[in-house]
Amino acid sequence: MDIDSKLSDQLRGIPRSGIRDFFELVIGRTDVISLGVGEPDKPTPWPIREAAIRSLEKGQTSYTSNLGLESLRIGISKYVEEHFRTHYDPKKEIIVTVGVSEALDIAFRAVLNPGDEVVFHQPCYVSYGPSITMAYGVPVPINTRLEDEFALLASDVEKAITPKTKVLVLNFPTNPTGAIEPVEELEKIAALCVKHDLLCFTDEIYSELLFDNRKHKSIVEFPGMRERTVLLHGFSKAFAMTGWRLGYACAPQPLIEAMMKIHQYTMLCAPIMSQIAAVEALKQGAEAYEPMRQSYEERRNFVVKRLNEMGLNCFNPGGAFYVFPEVTTATGLSGKDFALGLLQDQSVAVVPGGAFGPSGETCVRCCYATAPELLVQAMDSMEVFVKKHQK
Repeated sequence: MDIDSKLSDQLRGIPRSGIRDFFELVIGRTDVISLGVGEPDKPTPWPIREAAIRSLEKGQTSYTSNLGLESLRIGISKYVEEHFRTHYDPKKEIIVTVGVSEALDIAFRAVLNPGDEVVFHQPCYVSYGPSITMAYGVPVPINTRLEDEFALLASDVEKAITPKTKVLVLNFPTNPTGAIEPVEELEKIAALCVKHDLLCFTDEIYSELLFDNRKHKSIVEFPGMRERTVLLHGFSKAFAMTGWRLGYACAPQPLIEAMMKIHQYTMLCAPIMSQIAAVEALKQGAEAYEPMRQSYEERRNFVVKRLNEMGLNCFNPGGAFYVFPEVTTATGLSGKDFALGLLQDQSVAVVPGGAFGPSGETCVRCCYATAPELLVQAMDSMEVFVKKHQK
């Protein structure tokens, strides 16, 4: 049987993740310093783990409501109101999902019809474009630029909007660049969403991880935006809970109801142990993540300084835990060739920037959420490699 001929036509045009393809080269090597995988280097804080352990000891291993534990949704409502200054009804306007990835997927599937266009900024997290395609939408990427510190300009958004545009996707602070969005641009973009009657999906997964005393501002806070926004958030990054696979979405009831219909037939509910751990995470709040955030800021300062000293062009990102240096000008190598050469020559793994969209092809992504002593070694090794290839 020709199995390939039986595969979905919709799936054929979707590439494998550029991140995963690259890290197939790293698997099994014990000599590599990895600045690749985007997750904290610390385990989940102990009080959060302990809450999950206690739940297992009590035999709390059942299904939950499709929307998630009510106690968790109440906690999310309070947390979102504190951090995003926007209230959501925990009974009707919040759904708990298997990571933010599921929340994004079911949000797209809940609103898109074939041919609907979705505008999003690149470089971006690798799943945005494929998730749109799998929901039968049309991805419309907008390139952001190093000279703008990868902020999204409202003027570029306006140029991308057509009569078929239905959704705008935002992610600030951004994976892979660490960029943050200037409030004045965000306000203009909000006005465009209202003017063109667009939905907005805002991925806030890195919103706690801001540096230089910055305060986060979400697009949902602007006039006319709550009624048209799906606020996506989760526990993976700030609370070091990547493996717990827990996210959530906040939105007006009709949107949450539509998303729940898909969720109930696919995932049913998120694991109860993860949900119980998340209840404790929200109780811990900044006490759990602030020490990690401070550590990331110190590591960012070190890595940005070293990268610029070795001749690479690296702006100082305002959040997340990534840097996105431009490597081609200094070395003549594309991001992919730089990453492959660095791995082969110095046993340091970074991600080619092209994995996050064509506008990142001259860059690489380095995740600095790794041990400080390994960061020192990685920067020393990268400097040796850069000197070999400097133009």
